[in-house]
Amino acid sequence: MLNSLIHKLKLAFGDPEIRFRIFFLIGALALFRLLASIPIPGVDKVALASFFENNQFLGLLNIFSGGGLEQLSIVMLGVGPFITASIIMQLGTVVFPQVKRAYHEEGEAGRAKFVQWSRLLTIPIAVLQAFSFLSLLENQGIIAQLSTVALVANIVLVTAGALLLMWIGELVTEFGIGNGVSLIILAGILATLPPSLSQAIFAATAANIPAYLAFTVLALAMMYAVVVVSDAERSIPIAYARAVRGAALSQGAATYLPIRLLQAGVMPIIFALSLLLLPQMALSMLAALNISFASSAALWYTAFLSNSWEYGAAYFVLVVLFTYFYTGVTFEPHRVAENLQKTGAFVPGVRPGRETEEYIGKVVNRVTFPGAVFLGLIAVSPAVIQGLTGITTLVLGGTALLIAVQVALDLARKIDAQVSLREY
Repeated sequence: MLNSLIHKLKLAFGDPEIRFRIFFLIGALALFRLLASIPIPGVDKVALASFFENNQFLGLLNIFSGGGLEQLSIVMLGVGPFITASIIMQLGTVVFPQVKRAYHEEGEAGRAKFVQWSRLLTIPIAVLQAFSFLSLLENQGIIAQLSTVALVANIVLVTAGALLLMWIGELVTEFGIGNGVSLIILAGILATLPPSLSQAIFAATAANIPAYLAFTVLALAMMYAVVVVSDAERSIPIAYARAVRGAALSQGAATYLPIRLLQAGVMPIIFALSLLLLPQMALSMLAALNISFASSAALWYTAFLSNSWEYGAAYFVLVVLFTYFYTGVTFEPHRVAENLQKTGAFVPGVRPGRETEEYIGKVVNRVTFPGAVFLGLIAVSPAVIQGLTGITTLVLGGTALLIAVQVALDLARKIDAQVSLREY
């Protein structure tokens, strides 16, 4: 196995195109980390550290900003606005026929139009989020009181940072390897890992050492389980009809259609976290505008996020629902059955057409259920431990770990696919 890994690494760095893609990815992520270290003007670092320590909402959001929010950098919003815009557009495929047609039926031109709509929607979302956070931080005394001109300038700066990160992510997807947005989140998680570990070590006492050991065991078990389940799949046998070419009769080939247990990958976790954070951002913005009910609603929602059991239950349900939703959007049994029929392929024992579509749909639903429940349980297990032990840092570590493992696995698959393509 080690020899195979070394062989693949030699092939990867020996091929000019793969080598360029890898170094492009490294350069883009290095640029992102540089931008994440440039703070906006007038930040009180002591007040910021104190506010961050007592606010679980900002800790969750810091995952999407790649550590940029913790520094109040020019990219403090991270890829959050683009993810929110993507969620809205994905929901739009269910509600609006025009959006669904562009996403599914108009080929590459439709996909390009869909992505362009997501980019345009990112701009107002980034503006609203920038105003919400700057107003919240100003009210907390973390940044100096801003004049109207200074507020507008900071909103433009932070919005531009979010759009720049969106552009860098798309460049990584096109010229690098893997999904650029997910890799930016992974880079931020890895960058915040050393200080989080050092903080946990220094905070450890004799009383909570068993809890830390339990969480370490859980983290290792989670990593192993995610790796195993991510590779698990249900294979549907596919056969091809015999074809007559002149006087020759060619034997029909046999293959299989793989249905992965975690068809949606890491996206349900990202979508669920984004949806949990969205009300807090909206309420913070309304509270900054001195709307009466917003302040009390924001306090209630903050208390809800701070309650490990309530937050964990909502998180679990959203992960399961988004797993089904994202699988339904990205994998259409109707389209698969239609393509099989066009190519002369069929599932043995199942009639082509509608019956094949129903059969594949049932298999996908049965396979998705255990995958969705597994993903939900893995996502909320650190929250359960936090509720039992009272150690708040474990929730963030567990969520970040789950995202990091999924994205790293996806990156490894993409690199292996590039190497295998050149190898053959």
